[in-house]
Amino acid sequence: WRGSRIAVGVLVLVLLAGGAGGVIGAYVERNGGVSDVRLPQTAAGPAGEGGERPKGSIAGIARQTLPGVVTLHARGGGAEATGTGFVLDRRGHILTNNHVVESAKGGDGVRVTFNGGQTATGEVIGSDSGYDLAVVKVSGVSGLTPLPLGNSDAVRVGDPVIAFGAPFDLDGTVTTGIVSATERPITAGGEEPGSELSYVDALQTDAPINPGNSGGPLVDSRGRVVGVNSAIKGAGGDSGLPDGEGGGSGSVGLGFAIPVNQARRVAEELINEGRATHPVIGVSLDTEYEGEGARIGGAGGHGPAVVRDGPADKAGLEEGDVITKVGGKLVTSGEELIVRIRSHRPGEKLELTVRRGGSDGEQRTVRLTLGSATG
Repeated sequence: WRGSRIAVGVLVLVLLAGGAGGVIGAYVERNGGVSDVRLPQTAAGPAGEGGERPKGSIAGIARQTLPGVVTLHARGGGAEATGTGFVLDRRGHILTNNHVVESAKGGDGVRVTFNGGQTATGEVIGSDSGYDLAVVKVSGVSGLTPLPLGNSDAVRVGDPVIAFGAPFDLDGTVTTGIVSATERPITAGGEEPGSELSYVDALQTDAPINPGNSGGPLVDSRGRVVGVNSAIKGAGGDSGLPDGEGGGSGSVGLGFAIPVNQARRVAEELINEGRATHPVIGVSLDTEYEGEGARIGGAGGHGPAVVRDGPADKAGLEEGDVITKVGGKLVTSGEELIVRIRSHRPGEKLELTVRRGGSDGEQRTVRLTLGSATG
């Protein structure tokens, strides 16, 4: 019996040793040894770990642009909004959308947060709801970084662009895409009582734009501002102004920006005069007209069909005439006519194609000089 017990003990010991050996072997096979695990890592890239990226890269453009981008919080009259703006000059002028700061007009001002975390209170010194643009001014802030303004007339479909902003109040957000269309006529806003529609001959982009991006810069591959992010098209909805409360639809790849050439002119007028001028042809339009083009006067018109001694009157236009083209570009509705007209400056000469005498009437081209109106 004693010998049997010894034999059994030896067997148990061998099994235990074998089991331990199997566990150790499996560990070694998985981990390469019994020391602490060290995971492999690739070498740092050409710029070095944490180093600067090339100036023309997306990261490089973001680095040079973000110091000039601000987040805006406006509150007043029971409403509040969050949006974006960007620095125009070292005197403290900041450009944004009117709908971002509309609630702050005549109130306690706008809270401006810079990329580095510095805050200041800004005052709305000029705004225009028709263009959906506003200028906010901050004082006593040093080290401002104005962003360079590009030329939106030189933008082409397919050009890469970068959008900056604070979507859903996430400041310093950068998204990329391309210009997916130019001269896209859109109308937005006007849903609230007393609010005005904005008319934009917009740059369309698939760079993601969401509520809070409004008023932020859309820049090109050289870091120049080519547009002001202003509107989005949600799934199943019309083009709309992204509100600042996180409501509404998110990005579906259809964002719209005010071309910087138009924004620059309006910003200069808002800074210098406190208000902006609109180009006009001096007619009222039939809002109930359902044919192609824009009909002058009619049942849906407001005010005189043709303003006496206005640009249209001097060009020989009459009530019932239908404007079908502006500068050679087709016009499908009254709203689109306004968009096309507003993409120009007061005082510019413009060609209109006009049809008289019904759908089969003769078309002719007239040339007029755009008038000017405010508000």
